[in-house]
Amino acid sequence: MTVGDPASEAPVDLQPVLQGELLTLRPLLPGDFDELFAVASDPLIWEQHPVRDRYREDVFREFFRTGLECGGALIALDRRDGEVIGSSRFYGYDPAKREVEIGWTFLARRCWGGRYNGEMKRLMLEHAFGFVDRVIFVIGPQNLRSRRAVEKIGAVSTGTRVEENGRKSVVYGLTKSGYLGRQPSR
Repeated sequence: MTVGDPASEAPVDLQPVLQGELLTLRPLLPGDFDELFAVASDPLIWEQHPVRDRYREDVFREFFRTGLECGGALIALDRRDGEVIGSSRFYGYDPAKREVEIGWTFLARRCWGGRYNGEMKRLMLEHAFGFVDRVIFVIGPQNLRSRRAVEKIGAVSTGTRVEENGRKSVVYGLTKSGYLGRQPSR
């Protein structure tokens, strides 16, 4: 999905191809369901998530459908072997606020421990900060793993909000200047 950004008049690509040392992110496609569900069918991935039964095919199918519809979903591939290892999304791009959300991220358990998630977030943040000044992360209060991960990259809790479905979430924000100020020079 490409949305015009009035601040720069350049199109905003919410489904780029991003490549790092460990992984490649590319747009999610309808044909990716089986491989992505094979990763998502692990109940331990969702144990701290508000939707703990997302490992079930019917529940995951809805998650996948909304990812395709949002126009910002990315699938993560391991660069070593091209294997699907998870996904993430850009969501809710607001050109007036110069803000976008990064979320709905999950990775195969073999990729837990920081390196893959850190690279995924770095790639997505560097892309996002090309067209926004602020990125937000919306996380379930009990999802301590995700909360610690965004805190590691400098995101700060800005409060809570109640989602349309009635669930409470914690909102974290990270500004472009705050993020770039924390990065080692290249």
